Amino acid sequence: MKVTTAARANPGRLRALDWLRGIVMILMAIDHASAIYNAERVAEDNALLYVAGSALPTAQFFTRWITHLCAPAFVLLAGMSIALAGARKQGREEARAFDRHLLIRGLVLVALDLVYMSGLSGALLLQVLYALGIGMIALVPLRRLGPRWVLVMALAWMLVDEQITALVWGSSSPALALLLGYWKGDVGTILYPALPWLAIMMLGWVLGEHMARWHAGRASWSPVRVLALAGVAGLGLFALVRGLDGYGNMFLLREDSSLEQWLHVSKYPPSLAFMGLELGLVMSMLALLLWIEPRVRSRPNSPVLIYGQTALFFYLLHWPLLGLPAVLFGLFHRGGLGTAYLAAGIVLIVMIPLCRWYRGYKRAHPQGWARYI
Repeated sequence: MKVTTAARANPGRLRALDWLRGIVMILMAIDHASAIYNAERVAEDNALLYVAGSALPTAQFFTRWITHLCAPAFVLLAGMSIALAGARKQGREEARAFDRHLLIRGLVLVALDLVYMSGLSGALLLQVLYALGIGMIALVPLRRLGPRWVLVMALAWMLVDEQITALVWGSSSPALALLLGYWKGDVGTILYPALPWLAIMMLGWVLGEHMARWHAGRASWSPVRVLALAGVAGLGLFALVRGLDGYGNMFLLREDSSLEQWLHVSKYPPSLAFMGLELGLVMSMLALLLWIEPRVRSRPNSPVLIYGQTALFFYLLHWPLLGLPAVLFGLFHRGGLGTAYLAAGIVLIVMIPLCRWYRGYKRAHPQGWARYI
């Protein structure tokens, strides 16, 4: 697979990255609609939540499973976007301004989880925005180490994460869960510990750095080739770790050889098997989309592209749009999968003009508050 010379010379904003974001935004809306309306939802995604021997109904399980792509895609693409944006900054002053932007945006994301998302849920809730924010803040110094060291550190952490997490597994300390593990207490829940998700963002940054170097003519392997090979490696790692059924599964082992048990991997926190599977799929999808991009006509107002270009705005707004009818009409966990898919579809339609308006506003005010959302 070969990218055209024009695309290599002038990548601009890569539609493939926005397409992938848009796809996972759709999957995310389905998952969150299911969390609100679906009484039979299956989401026991770690060894503490899952009760051995519990049923994994096929339709419910796979509705949840397809959405596991979302967080790894968000975090990996965030790292790639940071590398691509940073590569366009020339000179010391622009580089410093970019560092400030990353730091401020990271703090804004953490604050949104602490205030906005926790406010909507009525309790402390640290999820993907917290992980993204901490990752952006950490990348300010880490990216100065260079791609090779960042790659080594990211892969090393992925390999030893379970061994270190085992030391604090089941701990009642929320402070430890901010970095690794999973915590649920009277005041709230910490679902996304910083360190494993930072490793994923670091990997994304390395991939973005390679993409920037290739577009500048300083790398011989195309991003399509690198992503395709990395995707195959990730899927191979998943097959090995899940097949051995020991270390790398974050204590959530297979109970039999059914497809559901093979795919029932730990997301909270992400196990090596989870990262191999989901990142393998994400990178394979991105390789395909990058290959497709120069071969199709641009459609700037396609819903998938619009969602992908306004991902954080979509994320913040879709929660109240999904939740308000449930509050007004007493529909929390009163339906099934059909209700969840219907609610997600309605919200996705409503979000198209809202996201299109926001995209226009953000482009018209590039130095305003919208650059952080």
